[in-house]
Amino acid sequence: MNILRNGNPFGTHRVLEPKGVLPQPALKVSNDMDSLYDNEILVDVETLNIDSASFTQLKQAAGGDEEKVKEAILKIVSERGKMQNPVTGSGGMFIGRVAGIGPALAGKTGLKEGDKIASLVSLSLTPLKIEAILGIKKGTDQVNVKAKAILFESGIYAKLPSDMPETLALAILDVAGAPAQTIKLVKPGDTVVIIGAAGKSGVLCAYEARRRAGDAGRVIGIEYAAGAVEKIREYGFCREAVQADAADAVGCYEKISALTGGKLADVVINCVNVQNTEMASILMCRDEGTVYFFSMATSFTKAALGAEGVGKDINMIIGNGYTRGHAETTLNILRESPVIRAAYEKLYA
Repeated sequence: MNILRNGNPFGTHRVLEPKGVLPQPALKVSNDMDSLYDNEILVDVETLNIDSASFTQLKQAAGGDEEKVKEAILKIVSERGKMQNPVTGSGGMFIGRVAGIGPALAGKTGLKEGDKIASLVSLSLTPLKIEAILGIKKGTDQVNVKAKAILFESGIYAKLPSDMPETLALAILDVAGAPAQTIKLVKPGDTVVIIGAAGKSGVLCAYEARRRAGDAGRVIGIEYAAGAVEKIREYGFCREAVQADAADAVGCYEKISALTGGKLADVVINCVNVQNTEMASILMCRDEGTVYFFSMATSFTKAALGAEGVGKDINMIIGNGYTRGHAETTLNILRESPVIRAAYEKLYA
């Protein structure tokens, strides 16, 4: 393998178009796997966990045809050198084995060739080359592949834990930022509304919100479908489970206003993977409360201008997928909660 020198820590040396930007906003990056910069890590990728908003969009565009979804993924990676959905802008993450470590990183990573890791940076900035798509795990957004990827010097990753199946760890680590941020946002006694509380990230947020809010607090879960509302009740982390369409902002506001006696929520966490849920999130939040938009389907233009338009003085937080210690925090939820672990093992293991 050809070793190249002086790679930029943030990966700008891989950007092909347009020059001068970082890999995430770039339209195209180099996915040349025959050359490795001295500060890069080469990984043999086994599974991609496509971002939920992205995978939903791909399925809808393909009319549910799995072969067309595969074709779309291959086309995106071929054109961009990375898995970045051009509609949602989002990516996902991967698991794989370390295949090579650049000499400038020798002794600095704690890794060795053959180690199994999960990337904790988005596929939307990760150089990726897919040789073949082997299949899509039914009922999930996980895609089994034969592929290679590059992690930059600034990229973060986690060694896969030995006490749970790899595909389960991948699924959970993909949304690790959400419950970890919930811990930082929710205070004892808070009223918390979680949109998508039966989904992969929503359940984890509900678990941590209940712990942080305590007996004096209140966690309210919202889902669109009756079956999902029943799941919220089965998990047992929310005091109330509400069936509502998060695209119906006024309808959601009226239901939460009635439940809270007009006080609304101190914290609203948006975990859904569909568009046009910004205003419901905003209207359900009290003045000077906080809305955490974890969903990558969020339009931050709609959120900012929408809040202004209804005169809401609230704190709005972008769904940063990283906060210090988020991987271990989220894996520990599976270790602590038999209910969540059993449900997620059924789906992902």
